[in-house]
Amino acid sequence: MVQIPDNRRYFRIGEASRIVGVEPYVLRYWESEFHQLKPSRADSKQRTYQRKDLETLLEIKRLLYEERMTIEGARLRLKREKAKGSTVSYPFVKEIRGELYEILEMLR
Repeated sequence: MVQIPDNRRYFRIGEASRIVGVEPYVLRYWESEFHQLKPSRADSKQRTYQRKDLETLLEIKRLLYEERMTIEGARLRLKREKAKGSTVSYPFVKEIRGELYEILEMLR
């Protein structure tokens, strides 16, 4: 399970890519595909991600890599969860949700 450091509020793209486990160019691509991702820019024009951005990135990674969704499918899922007001902030809840989706797929 991935842990986001509690003692930090902001992360540069290199730090964010290490935490999420993908290359920086992947984060830049996801930023162009998922409008939920809007990292701010530091004075140096470098992307600065907040904790909520990292949580969204981890959810996108899970949808794409574990659930094998397409970009469009993941985009729709995130939009639907936001519309429901689903704000999951505890990693174990996301893990349980992922396992439940896997079980659901097996039953189909």
